[in-house]
Amino acid sequence: MKRLFFTAALLLGFACNLPSLAKEAASASKEPAKAPAKAAPVSVDTWDIDTAHSAVNFTVRHMMVSNVRGNFGQVSGKVKYDGKTLSKASVDATIDAKTISTQEPKRDEHLRGGDFLETEKYPSMKFVSTKVVPGKNGAFALEGNFTMHGVTKKVTLNAEPLSKPVMIKGAPHMGVSAKGKLNRKEFGVSYNKTLDNGGAMVGDEINFEIDLELVKSDSKAQA
Repeated sequence: MKRLFFTAALLLGFACNLPSLAKEAASASKEPAKAPAKAAPVSVDTWDIDTAHSAVNFTVRHMMVSNVRGNFGQVSGKVKYDGKTLSKASVDATIDAKTISTQEPKRDEHLRGGDFLETEKYPSMKFVSTKVVPGKNGAFALEGNFTMHGVTKKVTLNAEPLSKPVMIKGAPHMGVSAKGKLNRKEFGVSYNKTLDNGGAMVGDEINFEIDLELVKSDSKAQA
């Protein structure tokens, strides 16, 4: 009899609390859902191209019998790389076209002139990467847009593995080398002379190699 009375009292108390429970449930359902927490931004290191220790070297056929070698000694720009995910790295580099040198002053003057680079009108060349494709053993392909003589074309550079950073005067340094080729006529540089045997004095294909030394910037960029 006591158990029956206790059970009845418990049920009656629960029934009395139903309205308040319903109000609490309704109030809870009206509360706006909390937005998911945003992921923390990824820190990306910015590396400056060390102009004093970087260059673009090139080779072009001369009179179909030899190679003429030269370089552009002034390269500047930035590389962004978090040190872990190579596919997310990016490059923005500018080459001073007026610094072209083949160790022959008269030839260099001709190359800077209207027949070739027109450096007064187009004083710089530019490469901006669009994609990095990791390869084997740390090597990678660097795809991007290259602008020369006022014309922009897609090019692909095949790069060697990045060197491990070393500390110099308290700043991390690392290096990278990449090779590629392009057809100068595609960039509007079409001057040539025909030899007695019908061949061309200057080859159309230019093979080039980029050697960059990078110095880590003090500032950080947020990806």
